[in-house]
Amino acid sequence: MLQTRLTEKLGCKYPIVQTAMGWVADPRLVAGSCNAGGFGFLAGATIPPAEIERDILRVKELTQAPFGVNFHMYQPNAAAIVDLVIRHGVRAVSYSRSPGPEMIRKLKDAGVICMPTVGLPKHAIKAVELGADVVTVQGGEGGGHTGAVPTTLLIPQVVDAVGAKVPVVAAGGFKDGRGLVAALAWGADGIAMGTRFLMTAESPVPRATLQRYVDCANPAEIIVSRAMDGLPQRMIMNELLGELERAGTLRKLWIALRNGMAFRKHTGASLPGLLRSAIAMSSDGDMTASQAIMSANAPMIIQKAMVDGEPSRGVLPSGQVAGVINDLPACAELIGAIVAEAEERLAMLAQRAGAGV
Repeated sequence: MLQTRLTEKLGCKYPIVQTAMGWVADPRLVAGSCNAGGFGFLAGATIPPAEIERDILRVKELTQAPFGVNFHMYQPNAAAIVDLVIRHGVRAVSYSRSPGPEMIRKLKDAGVICMPTVGLPKHAIKAVELGADVVTVQGGEGGGHTGAVPTTLLIPQVVDAVGAKVPVVAAGGFKDGRGLVAALAWGADGIAMGTRFLMTAESPVPRATLQRYVDCANPAEIIVSRAMDGLPQRMIMNELLGELERAGTLRKLWIALRNGMAFRKHTGASLPGLLRSAIAMSSDGDMTASQAIMSANAPMIIQKAMVDGEPSRGVLPSGQVAGVINDLPACAELIGAIVAEAEERLAMLAQRAGAGV
């Protein structure tokens, strides 16, 4: 009952996608998601160039199932990631801002599925025009950079706009089989989850940070803030986010520059390369120059929580769904439960329809 256009394109058993969360979607989590029948994306935007190939090969050691790699079109090594994806037969790539037509054509010519994430119908239409094979659509409940339109309203709009041409994957607020059935009822071909996979046994996130997610029992505490880069991002309110909310413009800019230099050192990118990326991002029209510079804030501040295990000194990107999750199951247990509940609900709905209820 759960075979869709998405499972056909990606080659996975179930229409459940694990998203590429920076510092979180490592080989073990990706393999755990894929071995359980879902489709996992490796977070390529926060991995140093010399380590990307290592992590792709590590995923291939841990699973025989197809998987994907996420990258940022403005990162200095984007072209190298595309080459690695093609060389190693990676099934799909995901991205939030579409690469240039030449890069998309190169991926498609090699049989790689292009699967951007969008937040509005107009962005989905543009992505398909540029060559997207699948579009993931995140509603306002989702974590990280997000929009204002709720998933319940956004998914049907995007399905109406592009669903006849490509599969649509619903993201933002999903955690169980009921949500999967709801997404299918809206016309989507599957669901994508970030926060729910972050909160699993295979997640590399240190226990102290995971506990902050588990302890967050109120979805209203997972707020949308513009404090990091001037763009709306959904995060759990904590000590550092409160400090950033109170900080003035100059202090925010200083923090961003300091973290940008740290990220440059981590990725091996040159300072001119980072500046070129910021200029390109701002010329795209979605960001101002200051927002592009401040976007360097995110990776290193997130790293404090997700890698160093210091949740009070880093930010905690999260979908609102974390407020109603209180366990850390293994990926196999999680996906098994989602599938069982979805099939049970679909059978119940079919029975009701047959009975004329």
